[in-house]
Amino acid sequence: MIIGTITSGLMAAIAGGTLLAGISVSYILWQGLLRTKRKKIISEAESEAEVIKKEKILQAKEKFLQLKAEHEKVINERNNKVAQAENRIKQKELTLSQKIEEAQRKKNEADAIKENISTQLDLLEKKSEELDKLHRSQVDQLEAISGLSADDARNQLIESLKEEARTGAMSYINEILDDAKLTASREAKRIVVQAIQRVAAETAIENAVTVFHIESDEIKGRIIGREGRNIRALEAATGVEIIVDDTPEAIVLSAFDPVRREIARLALHQLVTDGRIHPARIEEIVDKTRKQVEEEIIETGKRTTIDLGIHGLHPELIRLVGKMKYRSSYGQNLLQHSREVANLCSIMASELGLNPKLAKRAGLLHDIGKVPDDEPELPHAVLGMKLAEKYKEKPEVINAIGAHHDETEMTTLIAPIVQVCDAISGARPGARREVIESYIKRLNELESLALSYPGVLKTYAIQAGRELRVIVGADKVTDKDTENLSFEIARKIQNEMTYPGQIKITVIRETRAVNYAK
Repeated sequence: MIIGTITSGLMAAIAGGTLLAGISVSYILWQGLLRTKRKKIISEAESEAEVIKKEKILQAKEKFLQLKAEHEKVINERNNKVAQAENRIKQKELTLSQKIEEAQRKKNEADAIKENISTQLDLLEKKSEELDKLHRSQVDQLEAISGLSADDARNQLIESLKEEARTGAMSYINEILDDAKLTASREAKRIVVQAIQRVAAETAIENAVTVFHIESDEIKGRIIGREGRNIRALEAATGVEIIVDDTPEAIVLSAFDPVRREIARLALHQLVTDGRIHPARIEEIVDKTRKQVEEEIIETGKRTTIDLGIHGLHPELIRLVGKMKYRSSYGQNLLQHSREVANLCSIMASELGLNPKLAKRAGLLHDIGKVPDDEPELPHAVLGMKLAEKYKEKPEVINAIGAHHDETEMTTLIAPIVQVCDAISGARPGARREVIESYIKRLNELESLALSYPGVLKTYAIQAGRELRVIVGADKVTDKDTENLSFEIARKIQNEMTYPGQIKITVIRETRAVNYAK
């Protein structure tokens, strides 16, 4: 707008013929306008600078106040910490002062007590000296009156007390022995009868054959096969004799090993059910059945130990326990016999105040040597003891297993309990399949055989024929001859008689000589 005004002025001056004068005037006006504009700009810049200055001053003041507040806060925190530390130090100083005062007080009390004790000790020493003098004077007076020294009088008193105590002890021992003689037999019978009454047992029913029932006689021909190849393959795979005769709807499996008979029975059942009967199939089924029977043996062992409450048995011992299910002695199932003995042992041990669980464990394992995987030439009691020792059983159980037929010496109270319970289970009526006439005949033969020797007065077959006691005349048989006599009788019984297990021969004179017929 200003430049337009100047331009208009110039043009007007030029147009009027007064160009120079107009230029001068315009220049002067332009100078004035520039000065005015410059002053205005400077004024505005100064105003803005003043505003900016005030803002910066205010910001600086705010920052200063903030820093000051933070610094004061830090100083206050430090002062508080210092004050707390001073308070703690003062408290510790106060506590320490109290402890020092308490210690000083106790020290003063201890010094006072020490002085008091010293005084009392001095008094005691004086009184002790006076008592010693008085005692010595009294001893001198007593020695002068009695004519004996103090040592002699003491010795006489000790001897008198010893004699009195010995007499009283002998009297007490005799009373105990008399009472034991009167009550021991009655108490033992009571315990045995009570144990027998509390255990239910089965009678012997096992034998050496198993009858396999079939639906019709047509199946017999399929079992025999063409030219008898099926039945031969079955007998070779199982080790069992298979008797196919005119008996209607029945096949007889004959073998002394119950495990083999059971494998043959189960395999035959699967073959008849399946309908495919040929040698290859027979071998496959027999192998499969044998594995199933092994699993059943282990399961039976586990179930038996659980039923009896016996824990911690080695897996191999559990397997042998299950294997006893398929073993019998004179018709008595070995597993049932062992369970019966275990229960009897537990009852007797409880009656006698012993450990019933340990006795039950020993009773279950006492015949474990009858079912080993191999057949060593050892008595089953010794073999069972070695197996129990191998599988880390307790020493009491090991000794009870080895000593239940007197193969080893009894060292624990559980051993005679196992022996008695084994005899109870095996000798009770119906336990074993033996005709009463043959049983009595065998006992009579034992006694008659021993009576045939010179010098023998009486013979007694006891423990169901397991032991033979021979009474000899002391004037006819010497101590040295008793050993030879027991050996001769044992050898003659072994050579001439048939009997289960073993028989212990005891020759009784002044001393007893023991030997075994194995």
